[in-house]
Parts: sequence; C-alpha cells; structure tokens
Amino acid sequence: MEVKRVQQLRAEIRRHDELYYRDSSPLISDREYDRLKAELAKLEKGQGELDLFADASPSPTLTVGDDRLDSFASHRHLSPMLSLDNTYDKSEFFEFDQRLRKIFEADALPYVVEPKIDGVAISLTYVQGKLERAVTRGNGAEGDVVTQNVLHISELPRQLEGSRIPEVIEIRGEIYMTHGEFLRINEEREKAGAPLYANPRNLAAGTVKLLDPKEARQRKLELVLYGLGACEPEHLFERQSEFHAAIVEWQLPTVEKSWGSRNADEAWNAIKELDELREGFAYPTDGAVVKLDSIMGQREAGATAKAPRWAIAYKFETEQCETVLLGIETQVGRTGAVTPVAHLEPVVVAGTTVSRATLHNADEIIRKDLRVGDAVIVEKAGEIIPQVIRYLPEKRPEGTHPYLFPENCPECHTQLSRTEGEAAWRCPASSCPAQVRGRIEHFASRGCMDVENLGEAVVAQLVEAGKARDVGELYALTADDLLDLEGFAEKSAKNLIVALESSKSQALWRLINGLGIKHVGAAAAKDLARELGSLDMIAKADEESLVSIEGIGSIMAESIQGFFKEEKNRELIARLESHGLRVEERTQAVGDRPWTGKTFVLTGSLVEMTRPEASARIEALGGKVSASVSKKTSYLVAGPGAGSKLAKAETLAVEILDEAAFLTMLAEPGD
Repeated sequence: MEVKRVQQLRAEIRRHDELYYRDSSPLISDREYDRLKAELAKLEKGQGELDLFADASPSPTLTVGDDRLDSFASHRHLSPMLSLDNTYDKSEFFEFDQRLRKIFEADALPYVVEPKIDGVAISLTYVQGKLERAVTRGNGAEGDVVTQNVLHISELPRQLEGSRIPEVIEIRGEIYMTHGEFLRINEEREKAGAPLYANPRNLAAGTVKLLDPKEARQRKLELVLYGLGACEPEHLFERQSEFHAAIVEWQLPTVEKSWGSRNADEAWNAIKELDELREGFAYPTDGAVVKLDSIMGQREAGATAKAPRWAIAYKFETEQCETVLLGIETQVGRTGAVTPVAHLEPVVVAGTTVSRATLHNADEIIRKDLRVGDAVIVEKAGEIIPQVIRYLPEKRPEGTHPYLFPENCPECHTQLSRTEGEAAWRCPASSCPAQVRGRIEHFASRGCMDVENLGEAVVAQLVEAGKARDVGELYALTADDLLDLEGFAEKSAKNLIVALESSKSQALWRLINGLGIKHVGAAAAKDLARELGSLDMIAKADEESLVSIEGIGSIMAESIQGFFKEEKNRELIARLESHGLRVEERTQAVGDRPWTGKTFVLTGSLVEMTRPEASARIEALGGKVSASVSKKTSYLVAGPGAGSKLAKAETLAVEILDEAAFLTMLAEPGD
C-alpha cells in the first residue's frame, strides 16, 4: 500500500511542479503542495520526521522544480540555484538551528532574517559591473535566459556603481508584480470578459516567460535582490549582512527591511515582527527566510541536492475560512466570455467580508467537484482575490448534484462555444445584451472616455430600452430619450447629455482604449496615439510599422489590424467621427509640454486631487509617471503615509515634493 501511495504522490507532485514552474498556473495552494511533499518524504524514509540535512540524489534536476521552456535558450548557473527547505512550525525552525549548531559545535549562531517574496526566482550575472544576462532558476543547475523580458524593469541597473565591484557575480532575487498592477490588469480582463489571473506570482511568472518582449513591457514587473551566487574573487564577502550593504551601495533594488540576530531566539522574534510588518511592503510576502550570516559557515554547512543546509524558509499560514457555497452564477463579459462566480455565505477573510468568489471556468468547477450546498474553504489568493480552495467531503449534504455548466448564454440564450485550447466558454453573439452593456460600460469608464453620470444602472436601462446598441448611439441620445428612463428628471438628463458632449474632446488615447481592441490597454493606446497620431493612420499601419513602436508586440499588432479590418468597427468609427469625437491627436508645441523627459513617482495620500488626476496632469505636460523610484526619477511627490519609496528617494538623492510644492509646479510648469 505504501509503495502505491509513494508512486501516486510522485506522479501528483510532478504534475503540480509542471503546472507551477512551466505553466505558471498552479491548481493547489503552497500549503497543500508542501503537505504532499512532506507525506512523500515520510514514506520514502520510512520514519516520522524528514531529516532536512539528509543527502539526496546528486542531481538537482530530480529534486528541484524545472521552469525551463523549449522556446528559450538555457544557461548554466555558475553556482547552483537551489530551492529552500521550508516549515510552518516553530519547533521545526528551532530544530534547524540545533542541527546547524551541532555541525559547528556552537552554543549560538548569528543569522540574517529576510522577507520571503512570493515571486519568480531570478539570477542576474554582472561581469566587470555590467549586466550580462538574467536567468530563471530552471532546474537549479541551468535556467532560461530571459534578459530581454526584464530589461524594462526601471530599477534594474545595466551597470553597477560603487566600490568593491566583483569581476563576476551572480546576484539572486525575485521578480514580482505589485498588488496595484495586478489589480489593474485583472480589471482590464474583467471588463473584457476574460478569465482573471489567480494571483500576482502566477502573472509575474507568465510575463517573464512571454515570447515577445514587447508584450512583457505592457505588464509592469518589479525586482528585489538579496542573494549571493557565484562571486569572483570568491572571498570578497565574509557575511550575508555585508553583502546586503554592498547591494545598497550598488543601488540595486533590495528588501525594505532585514534583521540581524545573534541567535535563533532573536531570529524568531524577527520572524514575528516581519509577520506584523509585511502587509505594508510593496511586494507579496509569504514568509521569512533565515540564513546563517557567515558565508564561510554557509560553505562549510553545504547543501543537499535541492536546498542549502544553512538556510530555511518559515512560511506564514494563509488565512482560510469555512463557509457555504450558496449558489453559482454565470456572468457574460464584453468579449462574450462566460465566467462562473460563487455566491457564498458571507465570511471575514484576511480582514474583509467575502460573499463572492471567482470560480475561473467550467473545468475548475469539475476539477474541484464543487456543488451548491457544499461547505467550502475560502482564502484570498495572493491575499487579494477571494478563491474557493476545496469543499469539505465530510460536510457534504445528501442529495447534492454536480454543477452543470450552461450550454446557452444566460443573457441571450445563444448556444455557447469554446475554441480549442481555451478554457473559457463564450457567447458568439456580439448583439448579446450583456456584451453590449460591457462594451458601453468600458467605453464610458474613467480609464477611457470618462463620461460622468453614465454608470452601470443607466447603461442597463439604455440597452434594455434599445436606445444604445453600441457606443456610437450614445452620441445620438437626446434629453427626451433619457426622460423615458427611471430616475431621470430634466436636470439629470441634461447633465448626462453635457457629459457626453464634453467627452468628445477627450484625448485620442482614451478613445482608442475605449474601443476595446483586444490586448490594447491604456499604455498601448497612449503609445499608438503618440506615434501614429490618428485612428486613420493606425488603421492603415502594417505590422512592421506597429511593432516598431515601443510597447507594441506582434500579438498586439495582429489584434489591432484585425480590429480595423472588420467592417462593423470601421462603420462605428465613422459614426463616432461624424458625431464630433476626436480621432486625431492634438499637436502641442514644445512649450506646452515643459515636463518632457521628467519622471515622477507618486506615493502616499494626496488631498487636493486623486493620484489618477495627478498622473493625468503630469502626462499632459509631457512628463512620465512611474510606479517605482530609481536613479532616473526626477521627482517624488510624497503625501501622508509615504513609506519605502520615500526612503529610497532620500537614499538616491531624488528631489522630494510635498503636495503643496507639486501644486506650485503645476501652476507654473515652465519655471
């Protein structure tokens, strides 16, 4: 029986490794995966506890996950890039310390405690201080070269600056995506009716492995560095803490806080402090990494086939709560994608009340065997999006039945279809009311044409009454048309007509974004408007012209060309132009864009205006708004609550403005 279970566990773990490392789409949580690994280890050893220091197979390929893809060139690490053993148990952490003290026959050992970032492991090689390549962990011995996909990271220096720069050095760290960027991308996908990404880590991993670097630039990645790989000369650093200081001097992005400790008790106190502070960090943090501070001691302790003996990861438990699956509803997005949503008995998870959770697609419901009435476990994936993890078999009510995904659109009853290779079922009818509502809501949203007073409720009434079958018909509306709708009086009807009239003068990029071209978001819309100047020029551009624009890749170019080839889209644009919407970029004299070449970073709270409003004012004057502080940052605008970005700006001697100084600059931008 045990032999059969070992075989089952090995096969299951291999499957999950493939999904996690290669596909960036894990189906189980880290905690569930760790339980499988722990069960396998116990069965293989034939005893209760896993000896973390037991030597295993000499080949790291057999014990470390492999993220390599055939489409990327491979490169062998100068020093193996191993995983970390991890634990969720305080006693196991102290056992780790006891084993190390036994090796060194010491009463106490100094450690460094660092945040464990939930990102994608990366190794940067610098030769004579110049960045030579960026490589994923791969199988621990060699990884994929992804240099072109990470060069757009603003905080990644091409050249190290400072003293004691090695001839050759591998610097290890994590690529991650901020919560804000993750939410931005998911909001765009939700508006498009596309399946949502599960968490920032998966999205960051998928972005790093995009075949088109220009596509990768559309998703803002961040970087944090903290680990030492190979180094020549070999004994340049004596302690991990000393290497941390060098990273700061070289102006590399690193962890916001690390702790030095004289012994395991102090390290444990640091772990507890980190758990309290991590909510405020810019990157997703799922644990603490504890490393022996002495680098000579690290070499002496050595490693097993998959992990160093001198370090361990203590992982924080993700908060999970039990609730009841009350029902499953299907929603149709503006592209026709049908997404199942779980209705839950309200429960507080990680500080917020959760009553709904995405179920992603039909296959996911089948895989988890979720049924209405089930008691289920819910957690926030990446501490952001509520997710149903599993049902509780022992609490399943009698008489439940497997959920049957609808065969027809829940809105217009058209038979659903699914393209081979896609997980989503779609409604093929572009006239489907749900799709029409979605397209109009997207067009009117703040990130597009920003039409005040045109919210979901009003859009729903307009579509139901047949007064707006597409966005073009919005501009043919009269006040009398609106007075027929519930909740409208003369003043409110006039206000909406005025808002629609005002939106006609919006910048071209907003119209491009509002058209809902697949793969084209706000950033790409701005690039297209700036470089080509009009909808007519965009429609006529060939693929070569499109991909020559920074930020536009081949997939996006194909989508743009496909959009403008469709007669219904060309007819819509002609109607919008006839209504007086701007289809050309307004040219500005150089004097009207005095902040050209200047980069701003906004942090903390602003009182006089929202951050999107501040960003719009900066961009209107020719400036660029970045999410992270670097040597290229011209100004940091810091409001109350500014944190790590303010500290970094001070370190880099970036000019810091409070809101009053920023408003003064806006009033006199040419000075």
